[in-house]
Amino acid sequence: MTREEIYLAGGCFWGLQRYFDLIDGVCETRVGYANSLIPNPSYEQVCSHSTNAVEALYVIYDPKVLSLENLLGRFFAVIDPTALNYQAHDFGTQYRNGIYTNNAAILPQIREFIATHIAPLYTKEVVTEVMILQNFYLAESYHQKYLLKNPNGYCHIDISEITRIEP
Repeated sequence: MTREEIYLAGGCFWGLQRYFDLIDGVCETRVGYANSLIPNPSYEQVCSHSTNAVEALYVIYDPKVLSLENLLGRFFAVIDPTALNYQAHDFGTQYRNGIYTNNAAILPQIREFIATHIAPLYTKEVVTEVMILQNFYLAESYHQKYLLKNPNGYCHIDISEITRIEP
């Protein structure tokens, strides 16, 4: 099986993880902190705004089942790409939205997707970061699969009616 990976930031990582875990073609997800100024930051350090880290979701997916374009479409369906440093009720730089990768070859494809399919939908500027991943540190274990362990936990994504999402 061919596998690709990407890192997505769109507000609180709990909801993103639960949502992407329901999408056919997603093989694995983990939540963590991307692009931190300090190694292996804690949640408290990230929330203090001293790390510049963003809450992010590491996604491994099968491109034969879920294309990059489909994955990006799913991502933009649950975030506001014009929201600078917030999503819904979560405010701060750790909640900015972004797409990060270790594969520079797909950056133009991501930017073109945004310019063609996302930006025309909004009157405000799309502020989604698109860049090479600088680093990624796993979040504490209690954050992993948080909404599976805490089904009534806060989520800015309404997943109450979703059981499985086909590409």
